[in-house]
Amino acid sequence: MKRLKKIKRDTTETSISMELNLDGTGSARISTGIPFFDHMLTLFSVHGFFDLTIKAKGDLEVDFHHTVEDVGLVMGDLLNDALEDRKGIKRYGHSITPMDEALVDVAMDLSNRPFLVYNVPPIKAVCSGFDIQLAGEFLRAFAARGGITLHVNVAYGENEHHIIEAVFKAMGRALHEAVSIDERITGVRSSKGCM
Repeated sequence: MKRLKKIKRDTTETSISMELNLDGTGSARISTGIPFFDHMLTLFSVHGFFDLTIKAKGDLEVDFHHTVEDVGLVMGDLLNDALEDRKGIKRYGHSITPMDEALVDVAMDLSNRPFLVYNVPPIKAVCSGFDIQLAGEFLRAFAARGGITLHVNVAYGENEHHIIEAVFKAMGRALHEAVSIDERITGVRSSKGCM
């Protein structure tokens, strides 16, 4: 089964082309016009062993929100398409990931029941205009379109860069686990028989 999908999405605010291979090696080619976001998406790709190519152009002169949210929407659509009927996948993923003084716990269920819990400390600093709440907007869009029940809990941390970096690394690691194929699962991993 090849789990590689491509998509192009154009709106009046953004133009995004993306390719996602769930069974890759961690190769990332990311260009969103937001260098810090590119760095975080690269970490997600590397730590999840996903091959990810993103070319995005957005109305960055307005703010980063449209581009960040739309990248999350498109990435969620690609994930959903790549998983098809979700047969054979482990479904659940979990990762506790440190980054210096920060510690992040990410748990997910690829249940087709989108929900986001995003518990982060109130930090005011910004990383090149990419603040911690903007990361939450990306995750909300990704979870909604990807059919993910997603819990992101920051246990502690003082540096916003370290917190966001730990979030994206943990996301990649948890998603890698959740999309992994288990030969013991012949249908979907649900007592209902569907997700």
